[in-house]
Amino acid sequence: MRRGLFLWTFIIFFFTPTSGNSQINESQTGAWYMYFFNTTFKKSSWGFQGDIQYRNLNLIGDLEQLLFRGGISYQPKQTQIKLTIGYGNITNGTSTSINSINLENRIYQELMFPIKFGNRIQTNHRFRSEQRFIEGQDLRTRYRYNLFINIPLNKTSFESKTLYLSIYDELFINGELNTGDDEKVNFFDRNRLYTALGYMINDQIKLQLGFMSQRTSNWNRTQLQLSFHHNIQHCTKKMNNIKPNSSQSIPTASIRYK
Repeated sequence: MRRGLFLWTFIIFFFTPTSGNSQINESQTGAWYMYFFNTTFKKSSWGFQGDIQYRNLNLIGDLEQLLFRGGISYQPKQTQIKLTIGYGNITNGTSTSINSINLENRIYQELMFPIKFGNRIQTNHRFRSEQRFIEGQDLRTRYRYNLFINIPLNKTSFESKTLYLSIYDELFINGELNTGDDEKVNFFDRNRLYTALGYMINDQIKLQLGFMSQRTSNWNRTQLQLSFHHNIQHCTKKMNNIKPNSSQSIPTASIRYK
């Protein structure tokens, strides 16, 4: 209980937004600090997953985005497909004023499914649709496709103490191009290419450190990314009572939620 209270106190303090000069500077490397979590409701097909991301235009302090996102997930039995519907709240630093922010509320739906190549290469494919309610703009929609690739380096599969290579590429395209007040956005929104080293501590916790190149029609920037991935298990006591020869298996952490 005390550990949980300390964790949430730290999160609230660390992720409290401070406004800065958010003018895009392509030569400056930004930094994103992220916490991803997922869990299932006991033995059902239903679960919950989400993330908290503190994105900076510099290493820390110059707010780019503060993002809180969570959704209800459903994985049909005897399949690896996962469906999610959720909500996100985003505080955006603006590029037009030194001490100004705007807010976005977002509803999203996504489909994710893994495909494995050989014994080592694991991929995840994510399709996401977003309905974006941005302060001062008309309703906007956006569509995203992300290809995740994960390869263990010091072991032949993902297990405790595995060092691994993580790569992803995500394409964003806009639906509605008119944002209101005779303003428009491009059909191509952005592309993100990411490479990192990850370490799987156990079947519940992973850490990743890497760089991402983000490109839009107007600018191209790089970001340092540090992420903590948490697979929350509620039935630990029951798992500890499983006999070594039991046919039951302990679920392992999903490869990537992002």
